[in-house]
Amino acid sequence: MNALDQLRKLSSAEDFFDALGVSYDPAVLRVARLHILRRMGEYLYHSESGVGTDDEVWLACRAFLENAYRDFVESSPIEQRVFKVLKDAVKPKEEPKKPFVPLSTLVVGSPDMERSGSL
Repeated sequence: MNALDQLRKLSSAEDFFDALGVSYDPAVLRVARLHILRRMGEYLYHSESGVGTDDEVWLACRAFLENAYRDFVESSPIEQRVFKVLKDAVKPKEEPKKPFVPLSTLVVGSPDMERSGSL
């Protein structure tokens, strides 16, 4: 079983920290556990760590978890905004689109319509 398969079997944030040998403050983990694991996943996704020996992958995952943890020790989940709902909360609102009627859709009335008062 490779390193990533071993990590997939873990079920809690504490399991990840223990398995990878990363020390943590339980108070930080209590507040930001999902955010930390999500950030670790982002680091892993954007890396080339899937390629290499199991030891190299394991060390990379450890480094990603340490970096993710440090992100949330130095700032809050609200400041880091790893989840879409938090990103959308500060996203500038788009201005509503103004209705547009192309001139080609307008019909000019005939002189008969003007006399009858239809326009």
